[in-house]
Amino acid sequence: MPYSVVSDPRPYKIPESVLVVIHTPALEVLLLRRADAEQFWQSVTGSKDHPHESFYDTAVREVREETGMDALAPGFVLRDWQLENVYPIYPQWQHRYAPGVWRNTERVFSLQVPAGTPVVLNPREHTAFAWLPWRKAAERCFSSSNAEAILMLPRFVGRPS
Repeated sequence: MPYSVVSDPRPYKIPESVLVVIHTPALEVLLLRRADAEQFWQSVTGSKDHPHESFYDTAVREVREETGMDALAPGFVLRDWQLENVYPIYPQWQHRYAPGVWRNTERVFSLQVPAGTPVVLNPREHTAFAWLPWRKAAERCFSSSNAEAILMLPRFVGRPS
């Protein structure tokens, strides 16, 4: 499937993305409120910049772009869950993808950060953030795949739920 059209100077989004659940050792989860849909709270998400960018590199880049955090910093633990969700692209964002692209594949990661890690939002993407206990964070998410990932967090980080 084409990801860009020669006559259109804007490349289409690649339908391969990451979901990064950022949390503290106590399982406080960081949620971000979207700038383009203020009722939507979510974890860090974002598409690959180019088809050959790895999901891991996409996760590191998206965390930096959306929160100002360096996922590779000492004391941070980035985990690839080796889990992928495939879901329909929301109609309000369909125009960002090439014609005929209706589904996205999302790779799930978690990033453990020390409590008190500062968050610097990209105002073009997010307008607010909140650290919430993992169950409350799952309840606030608009995306069912994001909520499900948060509910699986204790299992993936080796903590009892």
